[in-house]
Amino acid sequence: MAFDSLSEKLQNVFKKLRGKGRLSESDVKEAVKEVKIALLEADVNFKVVKNFVNTIQEKAVGEDVMKSLTPGQMVIKIVNEELTDLMGSEKTDITFRTDGNPTHIMMAGLQGSGKTTTAAKLAGKFRDSGRRPLLVACDVYRPAAVEQLKVNGEKLGIPVFSMGTDVDPVEIAKAAVQHASENRNNVIIFDTAGRLHIDEEMMDEIIRIKDEVGVDETVLVVDAMTGQDAVNVAKTFDEKVGIDGVVLTKMDGDTRGGAALSVKAVTGRPILYVGMGEKLSDLEEFYPDRMASRILGMGDVLTLIEKAQEEIDEEEARKMTEKIRKEGFDFNDYLSSMKQLRKLGGITKFMGMLPGVGSKLKGLELDNEETEITLNRNEAIIFSMTPKERENPEILNPSRKKRIAGGAGVDISEVNRLVKQFEQARKTMKQMPGLMKGKGAKRGLFGKMPF
Repeated sequence: MAFDSLSEKLQNVFKKLRGKGRLSESDVKEAVKEVKIALLEADVNFKVVKNFVNTIQEKAVGEDVMKSLTPGQMVIKIVNEELTDLMGSEKTDITFRTDGNPTHIMMAGLQGSGKTTTAAKLAGKFRDSGRRPLLVACDVYRPAAVEQLKVNGEKLGIPVFSMGTDVDPVEIAKAAVQHASENRNNVIIFDTAGRLHIDEEMMDEIIRIKDEVGVDETVLVVDAMTGQDAVNVAKTFDEKVGIDGVVLTKMDGDTRGGAALSVKAVTGRPILYVGMGEKLSDLEEFYPDRMASRILGMGDVLTLIEKAQEEIDEEEARKMTEKIRKEGFDFNDYLSSMKQLRKLGGITKFMGMLPGVGSKLKGLELDNEETEITLNRNEAIIFSMTPKERENPEILNPSRKKRIAGGAGVDISEVNRLVKQFEQARKTMKQMPGLMKGKGAKRGLFGKMPF
């Protein structure tokens, strides 16, 4: 995730604080100094950092903290609260019209920010919540952008309105409004043109579209990997056009994350969503408190639960949980678990949201091409087993393993390795019966997941 480096540094600072029974004022000042350096290295705006650390130091040297039985934890609590406040305190939603007229949403941003893909991702989110979105191709300067929008719309089953590349974008927007009225679309998403850099022509075009069709929400898409440049772009767009919120893309990449910690404080505009991958489903609503928890290594179980609820079939999960409880865990369940884990975004995303785990993943390439090859190989091995062998793993003797290896085209050592992994997973199942029983199973993470 974008904050891996920052998270590791902050956790090291807090580890030192927790190791002290009592904190002196100099202990706090030294910790705050390290926090300041970590934030600056993460490319957080220097004015934002200055105000942030001053607030922390003022609160951390207070009498309540210094006399606390757990002063280290109190300091962490203060940092967590201030990080949350820095990113906006509360989740901000796009405001939809309630007067029966369609909500007009305009997407803006520089070329390469992921604007067109984000427009489609948003449309998918709105469709899933029961709305009827229409995507509008207003980027007439890049034929590839029009085609990309059409392709993504088709994948999602969402209509795309376009008039080619020889028509004024304002006329396209006006025609799209009429089209939406005739086809009962209640959300219109205008994908406007991006440029390699901010220019007056670009701004004028966006303003003309806003004036002509009456845009309700202007959403700016910025690339988180550009750091403070992303914040500067957001500030310029807000000053010249006026924006209502920001979507940060590529937050799953190797970026320092400073944009997410700076954009609200610098522009006053909230972060609405963050892009966490290339799939059309990889768009997360932005919760400041959950992001602060991730940064501080406290995990983000709530988002993980919501992701599981979206991606995993509840009836399938219930049946599997019941089967595991009564009959045990077999290779058919193992196959299904791998399938569901892929739906959740892979091992790294899953583990990174668990409290205290994210920092331990540093340096481990869990979702790379080699891992995908391993998963495919494991599936081939299981598919080479007979139905009886999948249901009764204990009958896998050396001769059966040799036959399975030949059928999967792998060395027998790979079969032995998979069987050993399976046995470890099976033991884990036996050690967590409490997590798959009672009310928690229906609401919690393990009630939704097949392991």
